[in-house]
Amino acid sequence: MDYSKYIKFYPDFPIKGVNFVDIIPFIQDKELFHSLTRDLASMCLAPNVAAPEARGFLFATPMLYDPAIPVENVIPLRKKGKLPFSEGDLVQVEIMKEYGPDHVYFRSSDIAASKPVGDTIEITFFDDILATGGTSRGLALGLNAQKVLIGGKEYKVKVKDFVFLIEIDDLPGRERLEEIAPVKSLIHVREK
Repeated sequence: MDYSKYIKFYPDFPIKGVNFVDIIPFIQDKELFHSLTRDLASMCLAPNVAAPEARGFLFATPMLYDPAIPVENVIPLRKKGKLPFSEGDLVQVEIMKEYGPDHVYFRSSDIAASKPVGDTIEITFFDDILATGGTSRGLALGLNAQKVLIGGKEYKVKVKDFVFLIEIDDLPGRERLEEIAPVKSLIHVREK
């Protein structure tokens, strides 16, 4: 299916110089959304998917409902103040977005809820848009630095692949991420 015809662009939003890619049309049609989430899930190599808010959640969590999809756990990556946590459970990662630095958080306990593969928690990093790759790179490095205990055994964490709904091909995101893991995108667009 040609999903690109459903995308809308808004220049200079949220700030001048940023071309906002609107994916809301995908959630306005049940059949389109179902087809899209199945196609995205089929690209994921790991049973665990880490997804940043808010638009990453929209497409990652439905992957849990379809028995034909091997995704078994979604790890939320959230902004400050959005995740309740126990002492020592919250991990902060500094990221660089197109319009400046920010922080994103995840809980070690959410990673520990994952299904291990051997001695590793393999994760597909999923997000809606790949632009400069700053958010994805920072979070992937933060995830890869983790070790979690499950049933008294320590597991390392590894981002196995990156999956994106849309990739802006004329921005440097892909090359920054391929240093960490393979990158796959369902839709390719150009900014200019």
